[in-house]
Amino acid sequence: MADDDFEGPRLRRFRVDVGTIICAVALVQSLLLVAFGYWAAEKLVSRVGTAAHKINHDRVEDNVLAFLAKTEGVIRSIADSPSVHATGEDGEQTAEMLWTMLEQTPELDSINVATDDGHVLMAVRYPVPAIRQVLRGPEFSTETWQYKSSPDLDGGDAKQRFATTAISAYRSDFDPEKRTWYLEAMKAKGPVWTEPFLMSDAQELAIGHARPSGRVDDEGHRRGLVVDGNVSLGHLSRLVRIFGALGSGESALLSSDHHVVARSDHPEPVRELESPDTGVLGAIHSHMLATSTAGGADDLAFSIEHEGRRYLVQTSHIPHTRWQLVSWEPEEQLLGGLHRSVLWSLLLTVSFLGLALFISLRLSKLVTGPIENLSRVARRIGRLELDNLPIEPSRVLEIQHLNQALDESARSLKAFSKFVPVDIIRQLVAEGHALGPSGSPRRITAMFTDVEGFTTISESMPADVLVRQLTEYFSLAAGIFARHGGVIDKFMGDGIMVLWGAPTELDEPEYRACLAALELHAEMNALNDKWRSEGLPEFRTRVGIHTGHVIAGVLGSSDRLSYTAIGDAINAASRIEGANKELGTRTLISEATFEGLGGRLATRRIEELAELRGRQTRMVLYELLQVEHQPG
Repeated sequence: MADDDFEGPRLRRFRVDVGTIICAVALVQSLLLVAFGYWAAEKLVSRVGTAAHKINHDRVEDNVLAFLAKTEGVIRSIADSPSVHATGEDGEQTAEMLWTMLEQTPELDSINVATDDGHVLMAVRYPVPAIRQVLRGPEFSTETWQYKSSPDLDGGDAKQRFATTAISAYRSDFDPEKRTWYLEAMKAKGPVWTEPFLMSDAQELAIGHARPSGRVDDEGHRRGLVVDGNVSLGHLSRLVRIFGALGSGESALLSSDHHVVARSDHPEPVRELESPDTGVLGAIHSHMLATSTAGGADDLAFSIEHEGRRYLVQTSHIPHTRWQLVSWEPEEQLLGGLHRSVLWSLLLTVSFLGLALFISLRLSKLVTGPIENLSRVARRIGRLELDNLPIEPSRVLEIQHLNQALDESARSLKAFSKFVPVDIIRQLVAEGHALGPSGSPRRITAMFTDVEGFTTISESMPADVLVRQLTEYFSLAAGIFARHGGVIDKFMGDGIMVLWGAPTELDEPEYRACLAALELHAEMNALNDKWRSEGLPEFRTRVGIHTGHVIAGVLGSSDRLSYTAIGDAINAASRIEGANKELGTRTLISEATFEGLGGRLATRRIEELAELRGRQTRMVLYELLQVEHQPG
């Protein structure tokens, strides 16, 4: 391509100006801003959803705390009453007070008073409304039930509501000192919310708030009693179900030992202690166990995936009870509308930018496409793959200039590569060798080849025919050596110097070199047949191979370099090749090379120590034999 090719008016009309590029950059910036805005909107929606869910959770928590506070207030009021007792006249007054408190506290299933001498007085709502009194004797207890009308009835005279409808009495083995609420209160020596226990009268799981209280009797003795209010887990589940209805999600109370105390997501109340192992609550509990937050005192907010749906979760610790309140709500139910609004806004914004993006992309193709193709061309030039490089036409003037520069570089390198071993350059660059004078010791296998009688052949042939034959011969040999890992160091007239193990180390270089020699002889037989049919002289190749240590590297002057190997092993290989003439052989190898073969190829030991020209010591040589089906 000439410079004149870039000066025509036709190409000038299609130049891409800076304004187009700036427009494309501005469009990208707009898309980034849209993406950031969408991300920020999604974050805001997520925060709104978390806040809304926390409000619902806080409603449930406030109702739970209100229920607990009301129960604690009732029990505290009874415990602080100076006339509370389980027997005698005080017992009758206490029964009236307990019944009145039970009427005013529909959340409670029973209110109990137990003294330290084993007497108990109870106001019971469930399984039947009654005043239950247990008087403990030395051998047995006497239990009396005074059945009442339901404490949940409204209206009527208070005395009539307290009136006894039936009485039953019997012996009993009831012992308050074995009751969970009594034991935990006495152990705590203060107010306590109990772990779930089995109510003796209703045979149902319940939790209770118990408070110990001490006082002095008429005889001046210090007496202790425990006041307790119980609520069944079934009743508590109904309460939590009501609390959960305040929001759009579900709630559950978990005890300190990870059992379900109450839950709103099941239609049936809790009748027995169970671990939250199934459903959404099971997934939440598994997550909290994995993160060591189950039963913790910290309030948490997180989200989980369960059966393809995402849930927002809030947890909080209920003071004094060691319970954990867990609330969850489907994110789609809470935030689905907001998410869809944000998505529609994004789609509208992207639609407005779509046309501009299309135009910008079309314009950018005028630059990016050719540059990408030229970069691939440049990479091929860097790898010295110089054949059949494509030409990239473009309407952009600067790209045309770049295309011309790469084309000129490729043509220059292609001409230069005819004089330099390209394989060596590739390996040196791949291994990171500096292209300056350097060398390092290596153990290699060197091969020298020579054409027998080449001087006589060259004197009897026209130069152009000789050059053609040499080119065919060298091309054949170079291909064979490359297949077996050999690197041609140089061509020397009709001879070739080949290295195995430099510049890249090889496994079994002796074996590879000998295989290459055998294949060269076999291929030369076919080539000689072809030349013979054309009336051309045959080439009989002689080969010498030796293995030893050399100095290999980039050697030469500061401005003229060559990759080669020097050392006694190189000289020995050259002399071994020359010994073929005196011994009448075609391929000779040294003893060091023979040892590297490990007996895998057929050889013949030369019985007499060979005297090599230019060397004082004789060497043991072996002839490499050409046999059929040689192992490859």
